[in-house]
Amino acid sequence: MNPKNEVIVKSSESFTLEPVGAGEGTSRSVLIGPSDAPNFALRKFVMKPSGGMPRHTNTVEHEQYILKGGAEVGIGGDVYQVKEGDVVFIPEGVPHWYKADAEVGFEFLCMVPNKEDRIDILEAGC
Repeated sequence: MNPKNEVIVKSSESFTLEPVGAGEGTSRSVLIGPSDAPNFALRKFVMKPSGGMPRHTNTVEHEQYILKGGAEVGIGGDVYQVKEGDVVFIPEGVPHWYKADAEVGFEFLCMVPNKEDRIDILEAGC
């Protein structure tokens, strides 16, 4: 925990990417976690070409900024083509999925509230 609410400055290169179990070719790093900041967590996701995440829901909202590459992102009943520089908001409880570009893959930052998050996989595979 960061009990003194101290400033944190770190290089993103210092974080280890860890595989995301439900994903295919998907890893993430927690850049700022609940022990660092009181209200929000900041994570970086990296999807290899054609990697992705299956259709699922979360009990927290997601704010995302696309760093590199592109993907198809299904949110609710719609499918969006997103690319570097785009922003995405996914409300809590809305089903969503990702399929990274087959050539360059997909990288994005994802900010979520520091609340308990339950993830429910609705369909296997990506």
